[in-house]
Amino acid sequence: MPIIEVRNISKRYKIGLQKNYLSLRETLSQIGKSFFKKSEEDFWALQDVRFSVEPGECLGIVGHNGAGKSTLLKILSRITPPTSGTIKMRGRVASLLEVGTGFHPELTGRENIFLNGSILGMTRQEIKSTFDEIVDFSGVEKFIDTPLKHYSSGMQLRLAFSVAAHLNPEILLIDEVLAVGDATFQKKCLGKMDEVSKSGRTIIFVSHDLGAVRNLCHRGLILENGKILQEGNIHEILHSYSTHSAIPTEKYYVKNKGLFLQSLKMIQGKKAEENLIFNLNLKVDNKNILQKNNLFIDIGIINPTGQFSLHLRTRDIFPNGLPFEEQKGELPVQFEIEHPNLLPNVYTFIIYIYSKSEDVLLWVENYSPFRIDSPRSIDYSDPLRSLTLPSFKIISI
Repeated sequence: MPIIEVRNISKRYKIGLQKNYLSLRETLSQIGKSFFKKSEEDFWALQDVRFSVEPGECLGIVGHNGAGKSTLLKILSRITPPTSGTIKMRGRVASLLEVGTGFHPELTGRENIFLNGSILGMTRQEIKSTFDEIVDFSGVEKFIDTPLKHYSSGMQLRLAFSVAAHLNPEILLIDEVLAVGDATFQKKCLGKMDEVSKSGRTIIFVSHDLGAVRNLCHRGLILENGKILQEGNIHEILHSYSTHSAIPTEKYYVKNKGLFLQSLKMIQGKKAEENLIFNLNLKVDNKNILQKNNLFIDIGIINPTGQFSLHLRTRDIFPNGLPFEEQKGELPVQFEIEHPNLLPNVYTFIIYIYSKSEDVLLWVENYSPFRIDSPRSIDYSDPLRSLTLPSFKIISI
């Protein structure tokens, strides 16, 4: 029997011109306008959301900002009611949705631990049996008898997570709040959540950190515009989400200088350890560009978060410029990247071409999305190797 059953949940909000405080004149004016014009409109944050979670399962929920993820968790936590639909939760629920949620700022850390345990239905003796473990994990033992209002946001987060994870709820709901913590604490939290999941408790985890979702969750679903777009195995869900996520449209920052980008294509072999080959084709209409040793090319490979995964610079190989022969028409350049160290994901190119005089001839971002299906020669003994400047060669010009 599922521990969580969500049946056709919808949540509607009213948006429009409504104000909290109105003068008499404004009130009379709105009454008059209401006969002719609607001052509010419905916004459906969730629409007919339906899924179930089995005991001991860890469900990951992904989606863009505004997809309805946080609204769904607030409904599951009973912070806000649904407009329609039903929910069945068979067990005690602990949630970590925002820093300090469920805590009272005037109470001390010690008092808040006992308060949260009581809300979860635990006896005082049950709370006392795990109290030392909670405090030790949170790292706030020095301030445990200090009112919570004097805690930093990071201290509140550590205590809140520690309470939620250690008070033995059958169901644990966690939103993106872990992004507030530092890297060490995030790693510690993910390890604890993995431990909690393996102990048979149920977790619903919302995060934009796809790596954390992949490592922790067994199953996942994609929310988009308040609806479930897809549900299934977590690896299939993340692959689909990464592949079909909205990639920014191409942006050309420099045009009409006589150099045009025809294409840039990536060729990957069947084996993961094989090098990657990139074919770049340029079209030249300006003869001055064709002067020997006049061009430099930078190519960046950008991951979905907008960070450089690889960065190629022809200036590292030809410090005096690419040795193009004077010609007309197209300029093909073929690169081969050794040990590309790319994880499975969807990537785009940024191309930056400039002359010896630092005159920018071409600058394009978000160009030609491509997908890596298997890890490309990852060297885990040296995680920073080839992070930005990999070893590469130019096969032909």
